[in-house]
Amino acid sequence: MTVRRELRGQVGHVVLDRPAERNAVTIGLARELAEAVTSLAARARVLVLSGAGPDFCAGGDVGALAALHARGRDATAELFGAFRDACRAISSVPVPVVAAVHGHAVAGGFELVQACDLAVVSADARIADIHCRYGQVPGGGSTQRLPRIVGRQRAMGLILTGEVIGGRQAVEWGLAYRVAEPGELDRTVEEVVDLLLANPAPAMARSKQLVNQALAHSLDAGLDMETEHVLDHLEAEGHAAFAAFTDRKARSR
Repeated sequence: MTVRRELRGQVGHVVLDRPAERNAVTIGLARELAEAVTSLAARARVLVLSGAGPDFCAGGDVGALAALHARGRDATAELFGAFRDACRAISSVPVPVVAAVHGHAVAGGFELVQACDLAVVSADARIADIHCRYGQVPGGGSTQRLPRIVGRQRAMGLILTGEVIGGRQAVEWGLAYRVAEPGELDRTVEEVVDLLLANPAPAMARSKQLVNQALAHSLDAGLDMETEHVLDHLEAEGHAAFAAFTDRKARSR
C-alpha cells in the first residue's frame, strides 16, 4: 500500500506513504489516493491529505514515468489519467479536503495541493512547479488550475521559471489558506478542521460544488488539452528530458 487512510472521529486522514521516494506519484499511488478519498468521504465530514516523512510530495516518480514512456504513449497516458482521477476525486467529494503541506510540494505534488479545497502550509515548505526546469511540461493540472488560482502572470512565472516559494508567499498569493510556523503544522491544521466541523455539512457540500462550478466551466477541456500536449512533448523530447533530470540530479549531490 502506498496510501494510508484512517478515520478519527469525523475526520478522515489520507497519507501518501512512500517516504523513501518522497511520496512520488505512481499509477498505483494515484489509484489508491482516489479510492481512499472517495471511501473516507462517505464516512467523514472533513478530509486531511498529508505526506509521510520529510516531504508532502515530490511530484511524479521519474523512474516510473521513464519506464512507461519506453512502452509508448498509451502506457504513459495511464499515469496522467490516474493522477487526474485522483485530483477529480478530491474536488468532487462533498466534504472539504485540506492539504497539510510540509517539506517539498513540487511538480505533481504542487498540482495535488492545487486540487485540494484548502491548504495549510508550513512556513518553511518548498513549493514549486519544476517541470520546465527538467524539460517537462506540467501534466497534472498546473497549466489549467494555477491561472485560475493566482492569475496569469504569477502562473506563468511559477511554471516557466520553476521558482520555489515558501508557505508565507503561498498564502499571500492565494495558493494556501493558512501558514503554520515550523513545528506547528498539525496544530494549525487542527484549528482549520475545527472551524470546518462547526459548520453544517450540507451547506459546505453545496458551497464547494458551486465554487468549483464557478471556477471550472472549461477545466475538463483544458485538462484534456494539457494531457495531449504533455504526451506529445514526451514522445518528441522524452529521452532528452529524462537525461536532463538525471544529469541535474547527479550535479546536485
